[in-house]
Amino acid sequence: MPLPESFVGRLSLPVVSAPMFLASTPKMVIANCIEGIIGTFPAANQRTIEGLEQWIVQIKQALADFEQTTGKKAAPFGVNLIVHKSNARMEQDLAMLVKHKVPLVITSLGAISTVVDAIHSYGGVVFHDVVNARHGRKAKGAGVDGLIAVTTGAGGHAGSLHPFALVQELRTFFDKTLLLSGSISTGAEVAAARCLGVDLAYMGTRFLATKECQVSESYKQLVVNSKADDIIYTNAISGIPANFIKQSVTAAGFDLNNLPKPEGFDIGTEMAEAVKDPAQKKPWKDIWSAGQGVSAINNILSISDLAAQLKQEYQTAICGINSINQK
Repeated sequence: MPLPESFVGRLSLPVVSAPMFLASTPKMVIANCIEGIIGTFPAANQRTIEGLEQWIVQIKQALADFEQTTGKKAAPFGVNLIVHKSNARMEQDLAMLVKHKVPLVITSLGAISTVVDAIHSYGGVVFHDVVNARHGRKAKGAGVDGLIAVTTGAGGHAGSLHPFALVQELRTFFDKTLLLSGSISTGAEVAAARCLGVDLAYMGTRFLATKECQVSESYKQLVVNSKADDIIYTNAISGIPANFIKQSVTAAGFDLNNLPKPEGFDIGTEMAEAVKDPAQKKPWKDIWSAGQGVSAINNILSISDLAAQLKQEYQTAICGINSINQK
C-alpha cells in the first residue's frame, strides 16, 4: 500500500469517511479517527473562518487527548477545500489549514500546484478527487499525493465511469496513493476495492446513516429505506452531475420526468445558499444526496458500531480471498 508515511500505523481499516457537505462535523471526524478511520469534513460546513478554526482546534485537541489517555494512535483527519474561482473563501481557508498544519487536505474542482505546495510546506498530504484520467493527469502534474477516483454510483458530485475502467486508467500513470469512491458501503466492498489495486476506500453515504451525523432523522431513514433504483443522477439540481434520492427531489417540487435545464454551476453561490434557510428548496439542504450504495445500508449505527461491523466484514472477505488462493 503506497500510503503517505504519516498515515502508516494509524489506520485500522483502509477507509476514509468522505467529507459530506452539511453533514460531516467534528463529532463525526473524531469518532472516525479514534476508530482508525480517516475522518474528514468540508471547510464550507463552517460558515465563518473563525468557526473553521474552532473546529480544527477542537478536533486536534480531542485526538491528542485520546492518544494521551489510551496510548493508541488516532487516524489522521482531513479537510476538504473547494479550489474553484467562485469559492471566495478559498485563500482564507487555505491559510487556516496551513496555520494549524491539517494532516490531510482534500482538494476538489481544481488542481493547483501553489495550493499543493502550501500544504506540503508543513508536511501535509493532498488528495484530489477526479472523475476521469484527464483530470488525474492534471492533478499529478500539480504534485498531489493521492487521487480519489470518483466513479459511477458515488454520492454527491459523481463521475460516470465504471470503477474498473477508471482505476485501471489512473494506475497506468499514477503510482502514489489511489482511493476509490462509488457504492462502497460494506467491509467486503472495501476488500474488493483493495483487490482492484486501490489503497483506500472513500465512503460517504454509509456514514450518513450514523448517530453522529448531523443530518435529520428523516434523511437518515430515507437512506436506510432507499435502494439503488431510488437514486437519480442529474445535473438539473446543482448544475453539475450528482446523485440524489428521488423522493427528496419530488418532495422539493420537481417532476422527475421533466427536470429543468441546469442554469450553470457556481460552487460559491451554491454553498452560501445551502447554509441559509430560505423558503426555496436548495440542493444538499432540502434535496438530499446519496450514492447507489444505499442498497447495502439497513440500519442507523453509531460510528463505533459501524467501524466494528466494517472491520469484521473486511476480515471475513480477506480471509475468504486468501482461502481461495491457497486451494
